[in-house]
Parts: sequence; C-alpha cells; structure tokens
Amino acid sequence: MLKKYLNFTILNLSSMKKRNKNRGVLSNHEHSMRRTPMGASPGYLNIADDALMPRIFVYFFSSTFFEEKQVSNFHELQLYMKKYESQNIQCWIDIRGLGDRELLESLGSYFSIHRLEMEDVVNAYQRPKIEEYDNHLFLISRMIFRRDEELHNEQLAFFLAADFLVTFQEHYEDVLDPVRERLRKGKGQIRTAGLSYVSYAIMDVIVDNYFPILEQIGDRLDVLEDELLSNPDVFTMQKIQMIKKELIILRRSIWPERDKINSLIRLPTEMISTDSKIFYRDIYDHSIQLLDLIESYKEVTASMMDIYLSSVSNKMNQIMKVLTIISTIFIPLTFIVGVYGMNFSRTDPNTGKVLVYNMPELYSAYGYPAVLGGMLFIVILLTYYFYRRGWITKKF
Repeated sequence: MLKKYLNFTILNLSSMKKRNKNRGVLSNHEHSMRRTPMGASPGYLNIADDALMPRIFVYFFSSTFFEEKQVSNFHELQLYMKKYESQNIQCWIDIRGLGDRELLESLGSYFSIHRLEMEDVVNAYQRPKIEEYDNHLFLISRMIFRRDEELHNEQLAFFLAADFLVTFQEHYEDVLDPVRERLRKGKGQIRTAGLSYVSYAIMDVIVDNYFPILEQIGDRLDVLEDELLSNPDVFTMQKIQMIKKELIILRRSIWPERDKINSLIRLPTEMISTDSKIFYRDIYDHSIQLLDLIESYKEVTASMMDIYLSSVSNKMNQIMKVLTIISTIFIPLTFIVGVYGMNFSRTDPNTGKVLVYNMPELYSAYGYPAVLGGMLFIVILLTYYFYRRGWITKKF
C-alpha cells in the first residue's frame, strides 16, 4: 500500500513539474538575461542569435491627419521621415524585434542616440528608468502580460523628443493595441496633445495592464484559501510559491516604474508639457495602488504558507495520535501473547515431576477463551479511556 502511494506521489510530482515547465511563471526568453561580453567596448550591441528581425511601424499624425505605414528597412523609413519633416506632423516609430544591428546603429545615428542607450535597448532586461539628454529623453518600462498561461516580462524602451517618439521592444506581442487604435480613430486628444501625451498613453496602458493580472492572482488566492481550509494536498505549497514568484516579478517592475513616473513629473524639461504632467500623476497614483495590492497579496501568501505548514503539522499530529492509540492498545496484548508464547513444559520429561511454576493455566479447559476475553477487556477498557480523554473523535 505504501509503495503504491509513493509511486502515485512521484508520478504526480513529475507531471506537475512538466506542467510548470510548459506554463511557468515566465516564458523561456525572460529567464535568459543578456549582458555585454566582458571586455567589450562601451556601447557594443550584443545581438542574440535568436533575436527577431525588426518589424517597423510608423504612425504620422496631427489634429487633421493620420497615416500608418509598415516599412521594411531604414532607407524606406528615412524617405517617409523626410517627406513629413517640413510639415507640422508628429511621428511615432514603433519597432518590434531587435535582430538587425545595422538598423539599430542607423537609427541611433539618425536620431542622435548615444551608443550606451542603444546598448540598454539591446540588453533587454533593464529596470524602469529615465535618463535626460540634450535632445531627447530615454525611458524604459516593463510590460507584463499573460499569454497562453505564461507571464511575459517584456521591456519597452522610449526615445522621446519634441518631434519624434521611437519605441523598441524585443518581441512582436505587446499590450499597446489600445493606444494604436486610439491613434487610428483619433479618440480624445491623443493626436493633438503632443508626443509626451502619446508616451503617457503608452505608459498608462502598461501600468493599467497590471490590474487584471493582480485580479487573477487574487482569484487564485481565494481558491487556494478554500483549498487550505478544506483539504490541502502535496501541490498546494507549489501553487502558493508560484503566486509568490509572480508577485515578486510584479513588484520588481512596478516599484521602479513608480519612481520613474515621479521623476518625470518633477523633471524640468520642455519635452513633456505641463498638461501631460497632470496625466502622469494619474499613472503615479495607479502605481501606488498596484504596490499596495502587491504588498497585501504578499502578506496573504505568507500567511497562507503558515496556514499550510500548520495544517500539515496538525495532520501529522493526528496521524501520530492514531498510531499512538493503536500502539498503546496493542502493547499489553503483545505482552500477553508473548508471555503465553513461551510454552514452558508443565512436567519434567525425564522424571515426570510437576513443575508448579510453569503456567498451569496452559492446561486449563477454559484458559484460551479466558485469555482472549481478558485481551478483549483490555481493548475495551483502553478504548473507553481514550474516548473519555477526548483522543478518539469522529475525525482524526
């Protein structure tokens, strides 16, 4: 029976491990943090072998005009930029994929972007931050979204200037479709409030996307809480640990994001309009709400782990109590059986002399049922005693 249980547990653990591998907290590419090779020159662009080839989308817009283009190379992008540079047209260049070093270097040269900034773009695991340069602001945010039951942690790099906004991301999927749709339809003031407002809209979508993820975590915590109170199993702790890891990832992203937004609000620069700073305050408030939620959920997970350990300890105590009761009942029975199992001879086989101290009851006509009755009486007496003491209940 024990062997079957162990085999069943091992099979379940291996299946859980496979499931966690297939739908882990982070997808595989988030676990590999690329860094510039040791000894490389500053600003070296370390392009990964599996980096995706860039897809370049360009959005030209004003209060009365909108045009969306997908270009295939830097030369084509440059032609469109020159076409609209003499007009009062704003431009958002949306680049998805970082697998073309030549394109990245050309963009850096064209927009006067420092090589160290481009290095941070390519080494796509940076903390959210802001850096101020003469002609632009360099910002980094982290997009976190769930796809196919995986939590993706994606970097988005901004280069914000008075006449252009360039964003870089490592993969094609993101959470920015609502911003693109607002640009296409001209909803609100997104086409008229300047590029600083567009950057606000992008960061607002990124921050707001944390809320549904935390709502899902809250629902999972409610289910786990019921499971802990009813019937915690061997996988309950793994589920709690997985949620705890997700909360750590969210906290690592939203904490520096809050500091970045606060710096943006206080930054004395003409690249962010005064009207846009009012909207940035709203993102700051949302980030504080997210931090409060994350801290609350972290406390819940810690208390759930304590509850789980207490539940396991209580179960073990109940099991030990049952085993103790069974052992206590059988100890006197074992003693009696052991004594009567000695079977010393009643008479001396050589002389025929009666040995008066050698178990005369072995030859009694009612000795066997008398011993069985005595053993039964001991069982009943001990069971009644444990029951009166409250050790025997309906549920162990």
